[in-house]
Amino acid sequence: MIAFLSRAFSIFFILIGAAFGLLFAIWGEPNEKVWEPLWQQDYDNIPLGGVILISLFALSFFIASWISMTARAREAQATRFVKELIEPDFVLPKKHALPKPLKKALVQTSELIDTQRKSLQRLSNERAEANDKVIQERIIAERQRLARELHDSVSQQLFAASMLLSALTESDENAKSLKQVEKIVQQAQLEMRALLLHLRPVALHNKTLAQGLEELIIELQQKVYFHIEYELEEIALTKAEEDHLFRIAQEALSNTLRHSKATEVELLLIARDNLAILRIQDNGLGFDVEADKSTSYGLQNIAERAVEIGCRYKIVSVPGEGTIVEVKVPLQKEVVEVDSSINSG
Repeated sequence: MIAFLSRAFSIFFILIGAAFGLLFAIWGEPNEKVWEPLWQQDYDNIPLGGVILISLFALSFFIASWISMTARAREAQATRFVKELIEPDFVLPKKHALPKPLKKALVQTSELIDTQRKSLQRLSNERAEANDKVIQERIIAERQRLARELHDSVSQQLFAASMLLSALTESDENAKSLKQVEKIVQQAQLEMRALLLHLRPVALHNKTLAQGLEELIIELQQKVYFHIEYELEEIALTKAEEDHLFRIAQEALSNTLRHSKATEVELLLIARDNLAILRIQDNGLGFDVEADKSTSYGLQNIAERAVEIGCRYKIVSVPGEGTIVEVKVPLQKEVVEVDSSINSG
């Protein structure tokens, strides 16, 4: 407000100076006889000089308002462009009112971000491809061994205990206490299944991401209490992108299994608008994203993996409504062109 008033009064004094200069050019040097109309001639009991001052004052406020609105509009437009800089498909519109220096700075920043994103993707891909095969095979073999042992021993024991407690609750007078024990055992089963899910091999073993996710879903459907709807498209991605997206899906499904108490889960892997989109949505309990983001290891893991392959992600959750985890990966131009030629053929 102070800036607006300062601008308005500055314009007002400039206009007064311009009006004085114009009258000086018309009437000559100020003297009482020549300049007498300014206070003798009036309109609605207002002297001509007062009418001129009021008009100039109103005009100055109009000009100041127009300048302020234009400045706010440009500022809002610039802010919107800056926020959109992180988008992989950011393009500065040709028709805009931004100053040339700001336009140049936005273009340079966008190019720098795009270069850094591609470098991060390349480094992530190189690291994924450069992992020592022997170490990877040993890690995978150990995970599979642990998964088998957990499934064959602890998981089966928990299942047997749960069945026994279910039978006891029907006849025992301490049914309430036994019911609580049953819930604890059931939760332990969920934790065990989530652990088994994490112990699955990271590598896809020469499978595509869609094939790996379908295999994972089919296996889960035999063990979990919620229904999984899925739509999977074959999308050409780099090895690093496939591995990270697979692990993100594992993490999201594991969180759903342990915490959400969902009855339905939807998993999508689709290609739209030059983007590969992975979305996992459930109808569970939901949670406060802002409160849990800094403390949840699972959410941090999803965010770190998404950033590492240079893609966008969002985690939306509404308490009592459910949770959505969505990751969008920019498709390479050559991949898009190949897909377009296949579809047209």
